[in-house]
Amino acid sequence: MKIAYVYDAMYPWVKGGAEKRVAEIAKRLAERGHEVHCYGLQWWTGEADIQQNGVFLHGLGKWPNMYNNGRRSIQEGVYFGLKCLNIPTSEFDIIDCQNFPYFSCFSAKFRTLNNPSQLVTTWHEVWGDYWYEYLGRKGIFGHAVEKITSRLTKNNVAVSQKTRRGLKNLGVDHNIQVIPNGIDFSQIQQIKSSQGDIDVIFAGRLIKEKNVDLLINAVSLLRFEMPDIQCYIIGDGPEKQSLEQLVSSLGLKKHITFIGFLERYEDMISYFKASKVFVLPSAREGFGIVVLEANACGLPVVTLRHERSAATDLIECKNGIICNTLSTTELAECIKDALSQKDHMEEYCVSYAQKYDWQNIVRLQEKYYTEL
Repeated sequence: MKIAYVYDAMYPWVKGGAEKRVAEIAKRLAERGHEVHCYGLQWWTGEADIQQNGVFLHGLGKWPNMYNNGRRSIQEGVYFGLKCLNIPTSEFDIIDCQNFPYFSCFSAKFRTLNNPSQLVTTWHEVWGDYWYEYLGRKGIFGHAVEKITSRLTKNNVAVSQKTRRGLKNLGVDHNIQVIPNGIDFSQIQQIKSSQGDIDVIFAGRLIKEKNVDLLINAVSLLRFEMPDIQCYIIGDGPEKQSLEQLVSSLGLKKHITFIGFLERYEDMISYFKASKVFVLPSAREGFGIVVLEANACGLPVVTLRHERSAATDLIECKNGIICNTLSTTELAECIKDALSQKDHMEEYCVSYAQKYDWQNIVRLQEKYYTEL
């Protein structure tokens, strides 16, 4: 097959769950003999068309920044959508368009009018009513665009059961294929642990939705029972300064360490392997690859039950604990329970994560494309 992926952001220049998914699946499909192209914005220097890991990458133009005041730039999305009108869709068997930033999906639809069955939309999140919380009254436009996007093709892929439920709530009444994200299990197993003895670790973009302040307050409670508790926070983002101030005001500098953004994936995994429990108190997760990465390192995961988080779909009673409320006290208790059960959960965590190896995921994706 000849397959094209359409997404403005490209890994490794832009790092995120959607970018990682496209890169990993594209690479493995190429290894299985398919011709794979990725169309996005040009985040690299030099020629617009390059090859990486057997995949052809095409830069459809440049934009200085995907984000504006911490939010996705609408102008960038429109710009990329217009650039997508130049994709030679007739050359491909499959056009797999990621649902964000929406405008590219409309261009892909226009370009595949003569062969509608070749268009696939992969949904990483469905926001629904969250648009109103995100944009206020203007959210009506985001909600409308999302709903129309869900009608552009009958071939919708959801990366999680939560996203599938979100599509159903938008009124999508035909079959929705769930093909989850994955991890490179063998790579994770080969990475060695870093030095240190870390009790609790978090990794992610430091934004309000991640609720890292809740984790910090939980550590503040736990230090009275665990005077030597160590918590590492990996990542960067607009909330970093206020979180550092919170740590200082609570007198937690000897308990909480900010690592910042890590360029090398291996470094993050090495920190995981030196830890006991991973905590993800996020209120919004389209999937939660980091849950699987932590499990693959033998870490039970403590996460938050929330209507906008798909991370809870990955938690079974043997690989983590779910907090039911946004409560500092409950989160602290869940962390304490996970720390006490770490040795009992470790083996199951690893075996559970192994099921999500990218080699298993790419077989599902290939089968789906072949049936189309």
